[in-house]
Amino acid sequence: MFVGKRILCVRFSAAATADRLLPSFLAARARPGLTNLDALLFASGDRHGSAGRASLIAFLIRVLSAVIALVSQVLIARWIGSFDYGIFVMVWTVMVIAGNLSCLGFHTSIIRFIPEYRARGRLGELRGIMATSKIFVLATSTLIAALGIAGVWLFSDAVESYYVLPFYLGIACLPIIALSDTLEGTARAHSWAALGLGPIYLLRPLLILALMGLALQLGYPATGQTAVIAAIIATLLTALFQIVTIVPRTRAGLRQVRPKYHHRQWLMVSLPIFVIEGFYFMLTNADVLLVGYFMPPGDVAVYFATTKILALVHFVYFAVKAGVAQRYAHYAQDGNSAKLADFARETVAWTFWPSLVMAGAVLLLGKPLLSMFGPGFEAGYPLLFVLVVGVIARSSVGPAESLLTMTGNQNICALVYGLTLSISVVLNLILIPLHGLWGASIAMAVALSCEAALLAFTVWKRLGIVMIVPNARLPRRQETV
Repeated sequence: MFVGKRILCVRFSAAATADRLLPSFLAARARPGLTNLDALLFASGDRHGSAGRASLIAFLIRVLSAVIALVSQVLIARWIGSFDYGIFVMVWTVMVIAGNLSCLGFHTSIIRFIPEYRARGRLGELRGIMATSKIFVLATSTLIAALGIAGVWLFSDAVESYYVLPFYLGIACLPIIALSDTLEGTARAHSWAALGLGPIYLLRPLLILALMGLALQLGYPATGQTAVIAAIIATLLTALFQIVTIVPRTRAGLRQVRPKYHHRQWLMVSLPIFVIEGFYFMLTNADVLLVGYFMPPGDVAVYFATTKILALVHFVYFAVKAGVAQRYAHYAQDGNSAKLADFARETVAWTFWPSLVMAGAVLLLGKPLLSMFGPGFEAGYPLLFVLVVGVIARSSVGPAESLLTMTGNQNICALVYGLTLSISVVLNLILIPLHGLWGASIAMAVALSCEAALLAFTVWKRLGIVMIVPNARLPRRQETV
């Protein structure tokens, strides 16, 4: 059986296919890269066989997701106009951030605990944390949603009138967003990359687009409020799909196991992760939120569309991060520091070089892509040249914060993000009133560059790993049989 599998891998490998189909000079040029791809896809070792395939699947999902997101945002912007589009993206961005943070870190900490418990045969704890994570997340997100609705009601006079009703609607969706994020983390912890990322990054945006188009066909007004309602219904349908497809698989073999609970331990690990991700989400969205505070929805729409184009570069980092987090945790639990360091350096190469290629493509095609959003959106094109500097700097250290979190260094990682967020907020508060969207772009580029430097220094001090692109390495060529 094993021999047959290896024969199939060789017969249908990318390198062998190129030798048969391409001219000899092109095949010779392509062979080194395709051989590495074959090693990534078909290696029997745990490092490349599991994490590599998960990263590749995550990468492909993020590529497709970026295309879907771009198309859907373009269509929605054209359907409802820049003013209402600005309202929609402002409200929905806040809701996605708040929904994720209302998990209080449990949706990420399970990516660390589930592989550990499965590897050590601690099935009681495994069942306990999977049950606890869902119940806890639903409880905290519901409480936060109630506080949010009360806050909008109390301070409605300080909020622009066109934001009030969309915010009420969006806040009611927080528990659904939180549960969906927790189920994503559960699937990723089991290395089900497609099932983990597919619903949120593929199904949900497609449903938002389809439901928005249906609403307009049925005669509903083309407003930001209608778009928020479409997003809420899409999120509910996505969560139902995840419940049906993920939950039964996680229960396999555990139905007769008595759950064991370590609430204090789980909470002590999850809360620093909550702080990290809170700082991270605020860092990556502080510019959009503060642009929304200082400037009208039309400017929010232009800036958000520009960051959506930039996401075509940033998704490489997210794809690698999604595929390697549980592998970091596995190596850390095994105590194999040399293997962890070797793998960490490889993930820097996986992140940086594709990001660099994507950055060039975005700068080349950014203006026509922005013009698709409608009149006036191409004004954001010059901002890309500033923003891309920060994204490339960030990719030069790979998923360093995941390495810190999965190796028990979540507290110092939270401190790094807190410092970086402070830099971002201060710069945005100073520069946006003075220079508008240019100020936001400069602030974000500087903040991301500072984040990369601080993360690289922290990884080196705590783990002794030089996790920067000059020290990165590509996977070794695997021997075939």
